[in-house]
Amino acid sequence: MAERSTAAVDVADNGGDEPLAAKADKATNDGTAQAEDTEGASPQTPENPKGHDGGRARSEAVPATPDVHSGHKLAERYRLEECVTRLDGFSSWRAVDEKLRRAVGVHLLPANHPRARSVLAAARSSALLGDPRFVQVLDAVEEDDLVYVVHEWLPDATELTALLAAGPMDAHDAYQLVSQLSHAMAAAHREGLTHLRLTPGAVLRSSTGQYRIRGLAVNAALRGITSERPLRQDTEAIGALLYAALTKRWPYENDAYGLSGLPKGMGLIAPDQVRAGVHRGLSELAMRALANDGATASRQEPPCTTPDELAKAVAAMPRVLPPEPTFAAQPVYQQPVYQRTTYQQGTYGRPSTHPSSVTQPVLAAPPAPLQSRTGRVLKWSVSALLIAALGLGSWQLAEILLDQRKGSDDTGVTQPTDDEKPAPAPPKPLTIADATEFMPDGSGIRPGDVQNVIDDDSSTAWVTNRYLGFANFGNLPQRRQGSGIIVDLGKVQNVRSIDVDMYRSGQTTAVLAADPDASSSPSSSADFPQQIVGKKIAGKTLKEELEKPVRTRYVLIHITELPADGTGGYRGGINDISVLG
Repeated sequence: MAERSTAAVDVADNGGDEPLAAKADKATNDGTAQAEDTEGASPQTPENPKGHDGGRARSEAVPATPDVHSGHKLAERYRLEECVTRLDGFSSWRAVDEKLRRAVGVHLLPANHPRARSVLAAARSSALLGDPRFVQVLDAVEEDDLVYVVHEWLPDATELTALLAAGPMDAHDAYQLVSQLSHAMAAAHREGLTHLRLTPGAVLRSSTGQYRIRGLAVNAALRGITSERPLRQDTEAIGALLYAALTKRWPYENDAYGLSGLPKGMGLIAPDQVRAGVHRGLSELAMRALANDGATASRQEPPCTTPDELAKAVAAMPRVLPPEPTFAAQPVYQQPVYQRTTYQQGTYGRPSTHPSSVTQPVLAAPPAPLQSRTGRVLKWSVSALLIAALGLGSWQLAEILLDQRKGSDDTGVTQPTDDEKPAPAPPKPLTIADATEFMPDGSGIRPGDVQNVIDDDSSTAWVTNRYLGFANFGNLPQRRQGSGIIVDLGKVQNVRSIDVDMYRSGQTTAVLAADPDASSSPSSSADFPQQIVGKKIAGKTLKEELEKPVRTRYVLIHITELPADGTGGYRGGINDISVLG
C-alpha cells in the first residue's frame, strides 16, 4: 500500500499549541506570474559564478517525469489544469482544489526520484514556519508512486521579473523590497530554513505592495541545490535583487532573468555608478550585501553576511519616503469673445452672410435727472429708508455689545461663549516603551514576534498559531482566557484613542486598561478593569476615540476568539498598535 504522508498536520506534541502546517489567509498570482522559473541552474553568485548547482549530482539517474495530463486528479481533490514547468524529472502545475474551490500550485515527481525524500522533508519544514511573508505549503504527500507538494497560488500578485522588465524601481519601492525580503529570510534562518534559489522568479508582489517569497527550501530541493554557506548565499541573492531593482542590471557578467549583465572585465560596479539618480544609501546597502570587498572598503562599511545583519542595516538607515504625488496643472481659462450679430428673419439662429448685418453696440444716453414733483418724492422716500436702516443697525450693534459685556469677568476679560470655545486638539500618538504577549496561564504563543506590533511596519506582525475545532484557541486549557498584546506606555498617561491594525478581520477583541496605580507587570484579565473598547468582533482595523480620557500605563488588546482561516482551522493576530493621547 502506498504511504500517504502529509504536511497538513495541525497540532504538535509540545502541549498541543504549535502548528505543523500554517495556511495563509487566501490564495492569491496569475498564471504567468505564478509559473516557476525554468532555468535548471542555480543563481549566479561570487561563490557560484557560473550558476552551477553546487550540490547536485550530475551523474544521478533521474527518472522520467510522471506521465500525467490536464484533468488528472490527485487524492480525489487536486485537479491538474496547466503544466507550467517540466524539468529534471519533476513538473509544476496550476491546479484546482475541488474541496475548497480555489486555485493551488502543485510540484509533482515520481516516488523513486533520487530527490523525492529531500523534497518531502523540505516541504514539511517549510510548512512548519507558517510565516505569511512566504507562499505557504498546504500539503506534502507520497501516494500511488507519486510525491507531490501543494502550495498557494496567488492570482493577484506580480512576479518581480515582470516588475523589473518595466524598468528600475524608485527608491521607495526598492527600500520596501530589501526591507521585507531581509526580514522574512532572517525569520526563516532563525528556524533553520534556507532558500538557496532566491531569484526574481521567486519573489511576488501583491496588489497591496507586500512581497511574498515562494519556494522556501522546496525549490532548492527540487533541483538538488545545496550550499556550504547558505546564509551568505541567501544574503547575496537579496543584494542581487536590490541591485537589479535599482539599475535593471544583473550584478554579474552574464545576462540572467531577462536582465543584462555588467560589462565584462570591470568587476562589480556600485549601482549609483551604473545609473544616475540612484539612492546612495540603497546603493551602498546592495554592495554590502554582495560583499564586494573592494567596493565596501572604499565606503568604510562592513559587508552584511546574513539576512539578519542586512535587516539591521536597513533599519539603521533613514526611512525612504514614497515620492510626492504629482498633479497636472489646471488649464488657463480664457474669456470667450462674442460678436454681436443681427439675425434676419427665417435664418433660425444662423448669422447672416451680409456684411451689413454686423453692427456695433450703441450706448444709450444717461437719463435726465428727475426734476419733477415725483422725483422729489422718490428722493425723500429713499432718504427715510436709509435713516431707518441706520437706526436698526445701531440698535443691533448695541445689543451685541451688551451681550459681550455680560460674558466678561470682573477683570474686564471677555469669556468665550459655548459656541466660541476652541475645539480640543486632536489626539497625538503616544510613545510605546515596550510590548509583551498576554499570557494569563503562563504559556506564550509567539512572544518572540511581539515587537512586530510596535515597529510601524505593516509587513511584520504577531500571528497566532493555527487551531482546530474551536474558535476560542482550539478550546485548549492553557488558552481559556485567550491571548493578545500588552503595551507599556512607560508612564501613566491620558489615553484618548486606540488604533489597531488587525492581522485579519473577524477576531473577537476588547481593549482594556490597567489602573493608574497598577503594578509593573499586570498579567491577568483582572488587572485591566478599565474598558476602552468593549468586547466586539473587530474588522481589519479597530479604532475607538473616547469621550473621556482613561489614565493608565498599560493597555491590553485582548483576543478571545479567532476567525476561520479558510482551511478548516482558526487563526488571528495583530499587525500594528497605536495609542493616542
